[in-house]
Amino acid sequence: MTVKERERQSTAAAATRRAGPGREALFAVGGAVLAAAILAIFGLTLPANSYLLFSGFLLFLFTTQSLAWNLVGGYGGQTSFGHATFYGIGAYTTALLQENAGLHPVLALLAGALGAAVFSVIWGYPLFRLRGFYFAIATIGIAEATRLVALSPLRELTGGASGFRMSTAGAGGRTSQYMTALALVLATFLTSYWVRNSKLGLGLFALNMDPEAAETLGVDTTRLKAISLALSAFIVGLTGGIYARAFLYINPNDVFAFSVSIAMVLMSVIGGVGTLIGPILGAVIYVVIQDQLGAAQITFRGQTFQFRDVQLGLYGLLLALIILFEPAGLVGLFQRVAGRFRRRGGTQAVAEQQALLRNETGDE
Repeated sequence: MTVKERERQSTAAAATRRAGPGREALFAVGGAVLAAAILAIFGLTLPANSYLLFSGFLLFLFTTQSLAWNLVGGYGGQTSFGHATFYGIGAYTTALLQENAGLHPVLALLAGALGAAVFSVIWGYPLFRLRGFYFAIATIGIAEATRLVALSPLRELTGGASGFRMSTAGAGGRTSQYMTALALVLATFLTSYWVRNSKLGLGLFALNMDPEAAETLGVDTTRLKAISLALSAFIVGLTGGIYARAFLYINPNDVFAFSVSIAMVLMSVIGGVGTLIGPILGAVIYVVIQDQLGAAQITFRGQTFQFRDVQLGLYGLLLALIILFEPAGLVGLFQRVAGRFRRRGGTQAVAEQQALLRNETGDE
């Protein structure tokens, strides 16, 4: 066995150790279930028209998307800027099947998610031959092409630039939407935990660290990429369908927008890609920033500038800054701070032991 092959095998072994279950992950799962129960009780006590219900609904949808993207971008290392495609397909398939075919809302929702997963496999297999920036750029092209197709060639189905409106049948109230989104984000978190500690997760972490080493050990990297992308697309498709049922109006320029894909990437990167808690933290920060920027404006020499007009540029700048100064996101920042405190505490303990030893021996 050559030195290079030994290095590859050691890299894959490190990925296996990294992905193994730990006590912290188990506590995270228990904490997620408890937090979901508390949020459910909180939501049931709020008035049906409460703004908090609406905010919670959006937060849960964003968190679900962040966790779903993390399955591909965080665990597998496949940076996708085309997840808005799955969001739009889930939204439109759900709306069309429910309105035009008269399908039950739940069945329409599942069909939309399945359609997104199938579409991910169709374009995923050819693109999986690309790596790094080439794959990321290709996903942008796929997403933009899908948006343009929905705007013009399929405008009879999608409504084109005018969008598609749904009836209120099966929409449900704010409380119902809140509980549905909460259940989905909990299920997505548990799925993410399961993937992380399963054979699939071991393969994805090995693929992320060194694709060649993983292939040397017999890992079918193309199959792993397809499975993780399809699972991620299915979950994002569900969020698209839930969004369509909640707002009763969808437009290709909204649901297929590049900003939707950027948001999923940004939330995971802010919190910490490849972690369990990171995408959740990133989603919370993102929602807060978006809420503040939506209403923020500056008046200079009689001209009013609204931050929402340059949101995409600000998000891109934030993404670049995080990658440059803290690639591990908030989770990495917390770990770094905690590590410094542990080292400081360990140094102080050693100094105290040395002082005690000098006192016992009578040394100066």
